[in-house]
Amino acid sequence: MGKKTKENKYDELFHKAGFAESFAKGDAATKLSAIIMGLGCAVRGQLARGFIFLTFQVLFILYMINSGSYWLSMLPSLGKVGPTKEYDAFFDTYVPTYNDNSFEILLYGILTVFLIVAFILTWALNIKMSYDAQVKKEQGKKINRFIDDVHSLVDEGFYKTLLSLPMLGITLFTFLPIVFMIFIAFTNYDGKHDGYITNLFTWVGLENFRTLFSMAGGKGSYFNVFLSILGWTVAWAFLATFSNYFLGILVAMMINKKGIRFKKLWRTILVLTIAIPQFISLLYVSKMFDKGGIVNGFLMNMGWINTPIDYWGNATYARILVVVINIWIGIPYLMLIATGILMNIPADLYEASRIDGANPIQQFRYITMPYMLFVTAPYLLTSFTGNMNNFNVIYLLSAGNPVNPNASAADGGVGYTDLLITWLYKIALGSESRYYMASVLGIVIFIIVSTITLLVYNRLGSNKNEGDMA
Repeated sequence: MGKKTKENKYDELFHKAGFAESFAKGDAATKLSAIIMGLGCAVRGQLARGFIFLTFQVLFILYMINSGSYWLSMLPSLGKVGPTKEYDAFFDTYVPTYNDNSFEILLYGILTVFLIVAFILTWALNIKMSYDAQVKKEQGKKINRFIDDVHSLVDEGFYKTLLSLPMLGITLFTFLPIVFMIFIAFTNYDGKHDGYITNLFTWVGLENFRTLFSMAGGKGSYFNVFLSILGWTVAWAFLATFSNYFLGILVAMMINKKGIRFKKLWRTILVLTIAIPQFISLLYVSKMFDKGGIVNGFLMNMGWINTPIDYWGNATYARILVVVINIWIGIPYLMLIATGILMNIPADLYEASRIDGANPIQQFRYITMPYMLFVTAPYLLTSFTGNMNNFNVIYLLSAGNPVNPNASAADGGVGYTDLLITWLYKIALGSESRYYMASVLGIVIFIIVSTITLLVYNRLGSNKNEGDMA
């Protein structure tokens, strides 16, 4: 028992040792591992580890010689020779010749930097593993062989095996695109500078951020438009979240009320709005409220109006409509969530409150809502942040309309119902395709949403007191 405790103590002390300590205390083989990766592991019988480290080093060196060094050297300039035209005597005309590609240079340059970081971490790990094997050999302990490593990956280290592919996917398809977007914000990448066919794009530093937060241009400046859209985005997120939340709870309580017949039928009818793809339902509803749509037709046939109402051409009508229609979409989700929670509220609480003389409103205020809020607080947070980026409802219903004439200088045909996310979309795919400004806006949206999320999440009662409602 004492020997096992001693070994565990040794392992704990080793794992706390850093790379510098491993290199300083290592023998000649460990120090030479800094030049020939895997050498220290190989001389101590860990041939598979040594081979893997050496192979990675050789492949890294070959990549850097063949292409990695080129991408790194071109990264500061993002290309030196743009598209040119050369005379073709056969066709008696000038034909375009494409040379450097700024987009590829930036992409592969970033990938090369990632690979260099991975190589440095692997290089340090190779020295630490060599030192580990050295100390174990000096202490007369068993040195792990390849078969032991394999057993570890399917036993006590199985979590590493499970997490390896997800982490690789997150790095390649989430983290790398985010880093690429951040770098684009510091360039002039747009339709006129696509990096290959039209012109090369270059680094512009903080110029794009200065443009976004500049007051030049008055009401049509990027900053004023940004503040206006940000205000509507926050208001929309608040209205869309809490209208759905409270109405969803109300509908769930009405359906669950004793004496209500055909409960399954009412739930099924509401769930149908979830089953129908939003792309179809929202476009159809949008056409219903056109000037020539069936809503105006019905109102005129009833004699309630003489001329069609331009719902999507009036800022107030359009904003009210998108909020109301979003209620129709969101209530079924909340109804399903609330139904499950309501069924789990102890009936004894309601019985005790009735004995004490509580009326239904007091029961709702002091029993139902506290319980609902405690359980659904994380959902409220994610719903609020999700509504700030709710592209589908806004774009498919109103496309951001009606257009704000004061915001024309900010590009993209900014409308009164545009959210930050739809404005970003219009900037990126507008007439000039200002990808650089879309990237800047994407960074700002990320900062705003992540800040709200972190601040609110750290204050949630359900996050701090998980067992209070048990």
